[in-house]
Amino acid sequence: MNQKEPIEFIKKAGGCIVSKNIINEKGKLKWMLREQSIDPVDNGWRFFSEIDDDDFVNDPNNLVVCDFNTVANIEPAILGIYDLPIGSDLQLVSENGKIRIIDNLTGNEV
Repeated sequence: MNQKEPIEFIKKAGGCIVSKNIINEKGKLKWMLREQSIDPVDNGWRFFSEIDDDDFVNDPNNLVVCDFNTVANIEPAILGIYDLPIGSDLQLVSENGKIRIIDNLTGNEV
């Protein structure tokens, strides 16, 4: 398998917590939350797939810490949310070949 070199979109983007379903390409990115950082290298972003349920995400063995750029290489649409504030609660919606990011708290497109 010929994998291309990952792109560093944002220098020193920091780490985030990601569902292994996204990393292992079992599920597509759907849910995005920004929490208070738990470590200086943590940017606070949390990413979950459309197939993740509460039992899955409550098991720390199903989550991995990786660089924000790793997730952006999987789904570049997240590049526009990087600077959103703590408390952001978003979902990625793909309809008719278009990707939108919706704020779950307001229902507005980001």
